[in-house]
Amino acid sequence: MSTSAATLRLAIVRQRYSPFGGAERFIERALDALRNQGVAVTVITRRWSGPAASGPVRVCDPFYVGSLWRDASFGRAACALATGGEFDLVQSHERLACCDVFRAGDGVHREWLRQRARVQGPLARLATRLNPYHRHVLRAERAMFGSPRLKAVICNSDMVRDEIRRNFPIDAAKLHVIYNAVDTTQFHPGLRAEHRIAVKARLGIPADAPVLLFVGSGFERKGLATVLDAMAVASPDTHLIVVGKDKRLALYRAHAEAAGLGARCHFEGGQQDVRPYYGAADLLLLPALYEPFANVTLEALAAGVPVLTSRTNGGAELVERSGGGHAHDALDVSAFAASIRTLLEPDRHAAASAAAVAAVRDLTPERMAQAFVDLYAGLRRSR
Repeated sequence: MSTSAATLRLAIVRQRYSPFGGAERFIERALDALRNQGVAVTVITRRWSGPAASGPVRVCDPFYVGSLWRDASFGRAACALATGGEFDLVQSHERLACCDVFRAGDGVHREWLRQRARVQGPLARLATRLNPYHRHVLRAERAMFGSPRLKAVICNSDMVRDEIRRNFPIDAAKLHVIYNAVDTTQFHPGLRAEHRIAVKARLGIPADAPVLLFVGSGFERKGLATVLDAMAVASPDTHLIVVGKDKRLALYRAHAEAAGLGARCHFEGGQQDVRPYYGAADLLLLPALYEPFANVTLEALAAGVPVLTSRTNGGAELVERSGGGHAHDALDVSAFAASIRTLLEPDRHAAASAAAVAAVRDLTPERMAQAFVDLYAGLRRSR
């Protein structure tokens, strides 16, 4: 551990923490790994609703009404606290012009709106363009990437790095790709032997039935409709487990019923521990309209579960390079159905499973933390 790392005082800004989100699971792992490297980390947040934090948490919770006021008021309060001279570096996971380092874990908002428009009707697209909240986020994004204070952007995929370069006039030297980490002591192929029989029995899934898994809250963005349509085409005996929350859950249940999948779809809601479901699964499906790098991609690969995802998930670059699954356009139902059939073939499944495990072997929390620490040390030297 270097002296510079041991004395670094870092503020990490994240407005909300929920125990079910992939971004939050990333933050939890990153905090532990950074503190193990000797970095003094303080979290600045509006609300921390997960497990008890292992280090200092500063709560900024100014009054607000509505999402636009919520984000703007938090941004002002967090910046006032973070830039008071107490910290050597401020790393934000929100679009704030006061940060030294921005982690683009939510990607580029402009790109998300472009992808979302593909599934919206004309009136919905117009409403999105006129929506004050989206206009606020786009302004905040432009201001942050144009801020002279911004020294570095941590991108969790090549996809996000390239999107930033396309959309903003930023020095390419400021863009650093650091993949997320996965804890292979928690996510590993042994989950299959530990959980598969019990989960299938609890859900009434026949012992010999293939199991597809969908993990994610916000079903439109994550692509659940494509999963249901592809499953209806692919196989008459496949079951689907859906882990995640959505305010329009009834709509997706009705979609499954209309596709003739009612008895074979199991909606499990949000889960703090997703490991039993990876143990039960044969394939993970995530045809997301837009995902900078879905952490569930890493978790499934580490568990030896091949991944079928979209090319608008930054994790697709790892999936395709490794052979641990396939990637298609997010709305290409036929392609996903064909890949389901292909990867459920025993030989193909075994090869993809082995490739999946190998793909994430080096993506450890320690490696990720060291990459962060090296970046911080370089930034501090340059100051």
